[in-house]
Amino acid sequence: MATAMGHRSADELRSRFLAAMPTGIDEATIRFVDEESEWLMVRRGTVEPVHSAFDAGAMVTVWSNRGCGYAATADLRPEGIRAALAEAKRWADATAGHSIPVDPPSLTDNGSYRSPIGLPWADTTLGERIDLLRTVEAALHIDPRIVERRASIGRRHVRSVLLATSGGRIEQSFDFTYPSMAATAASGGDAQTRTYGAAAYCGQGGAEVLDRFGFRDAAPTIAAEAIALLEAPNCPTGTMDLVVAPDQMVLQIHESIGHPLELDRILGDERNYAGTSFVTQDMFGTFRYGSELLNVTFDPTVEGQLASYAFDDDGSPATRQHLIRDGILLRPLGGATSQARAALDGVANSRACSWNRPPIDRMANLNIEPGSSTVDELIAGVEHGIFVHTNNSWSIDDSRNKFQFGCELGRIIRDGRLGGIVRNPNYRGVSRTFWRNLSGVGDADSFAVLGTPNCGKGELNQMIGTGHASPVCRFADVEVFGADE
Repeated sequence: MATAMGHRSADELRSRFLAAMPTGIDEATIRFVDEESEWLMVRRGTVEPVHSAFDAGAMVTVWSNRGCGYAATADLRPEGIRAALAEAKRWADATAGHSIPVDPPSLTDNGSYRSPIGLPWADTTLGERIDLLRTVEAALHIDPRIVERRASIGRRHVRSVLLATSGGRIEQSFDFTYPSMAATAASGGDAQTRTYGAAAYCGQGGAEVLDRFGFRDAAPTIAAEAIALLEAPNCPTGTMDLVVAPDQMVLQIHESIGHPLELDRILGDERNYAGTSFVTQDMFGTFRYGSELLNVTFDPTVEGQLASYAFDDDGSPATRQHLIRDGILLRPLGGATSQARAALDGVANSRACSWNRPPIDRMANLNIEPGSSTVDELIAGVEHGIFVHTNNSWSIDDSRNKFQFGCELGRIIRDGRLGGIVRNPNYRGVSRTFWRNLSGVGDADSFAVLGTPNCGKGELNQMIGTGHASPVCRFADVEVFGADE
């Protein structure tokens, strides 16, 4: 392992874990995690302070007499591990008979995962990375009306080792890259911002992630669109067709499919913090979530997607599963514990943001499968509508049902032809109605593998990355409006 674990091997960590084990337990696991990160930004010609961080620790979980307890520690010495196990055992004993009983897992799998890396960041110097950001940021300054501009790159390297008394050992290593840029144009009393996908252009890998999303060449277009938005008319208001680009589909999938299908939320665990879900347990297998064109998969096997992995943080093997097929809701986003509680089949999505948080049900890679229509065909089928790009605001009720989303840029569609830019495009709807009005799904050529780096959930809060891939999609009879409405 790396410096956080003192160059100790997983075998040595296992030895310390087993040697510290208290008596009278049914099963125990320990999950070691260390993380290194670097965040760079150039803003208005100035290099911001470099932010780098390093963090490491372990979470232990103990099952005893059908009670469960956990404790975290940053002290990886034998005495630190021993103290954490004792604390977790104390909580397991305290919860026995007072909580929903869950049988302990039997983790016997040995496995590993590593993010695919084409161009290691270690092959570049800090100066080279900053020079790249200087070049990109300078390319945003195409007009005096560009009053704010920035370019940034974040990168993280996360290593985890999950060990179980039943013999399992899972080692996973993740490399994430997060490029970003934005330009704000202002004139008179108006300001318009255009971003590089609103943080959706992120993924696993090294410096090649930048080229995957065209980061080096995107600045002139971003800035030109910010200027064009200043001069564009306001988005029209009315019920019309909506064509949605993948960088806005990210938000639509995340909020109106992902969060409603989290099984712990359906069971009520988020009720006092971030709401519940309009989905109920009896809907699985029969409920029409969307039109027959809607096919949604949980797929942690997509190479380079932000939330790909081989095992979740409870040690369950991760496989591709349909959550919605031909519009029918099939299974929730629930890990092993929630599946046992609800008596429903779920997926391997029990995930934690760090060593000091327990795993909970989280979205991972949640994707809409491509259809058969070209983008030109989707547009040709619209008599009157808007093509929207890139999220800039969102609001959804506490059952993840009624929503209102705003986008950075829209384009008018009339009589099957794409027209000029409009500013401040917004739309609203009800989740099930909106997805049932899905009238066209783009083909593989319009399919983009994107993600969300900052999904928050849980108490204490956990911020984690989720992957969302989608083609361009078309929806009928959507309530659209401009910012002045």
